[in-house]
Amino acid sequence: MTEPEVRASWAVRVSRPDGRWRVELLAADAGDELPVLERALGEPGVGAWPGPFVVVVDSRLYFVVLRHGPGGLVRALISDATMQEWVLAAEVVERYGIAVDADGAFDDDETGWPGGDLDVFADDGLPADQLRPIVTADDLWADEMVAAIAARLGFAEELAAAVRT
Repeated sequence: MTEPEVRASWAVRVSRPDGRWRVELLAADAGDELPVLERALGEPGVGAWPGPFVVVVDSRLYFVVLRHGPGGLVRALISDATMQEWVLAAEVVERYGIAVDADGAFDDDETGWPGGDLDVFADDGLPADQLRPIVTADDLWADEMVAAIAARLGFAEELAAAVRT
């Protein structure tokens, strides 16, 4: 019996009702409609803090995280802000005003440039200084970065179950 494969692109909503992680598949491919992903967050300020977040992996090349912050504003993180030839990446960079320094974005290994709120998981126990090494790792695809984040936060099993084909 063969192992189920992990999808190359997907969108999930991650929440923690009653203190237990829950991962729901929103789309079997990368969601490319930003308003739909924002609506999946639910109403700001409803439920326990920290609130739910949406994670999108697009073709294993980059990932996006959206989450409500204080005052209901959406906080956004993109693992590689230079991926603007992709519709969702371009929309996220534009809508959330993420600065892209294309001239210093790549090192010798063609590593991407994370942008946005690197403290998006700080309330869950993963501050920017611990997240940065994950999102700048040369040897990880976007889905592997998200898996590493999930392992650090404690929802790796739930994520794996949600994104398998």
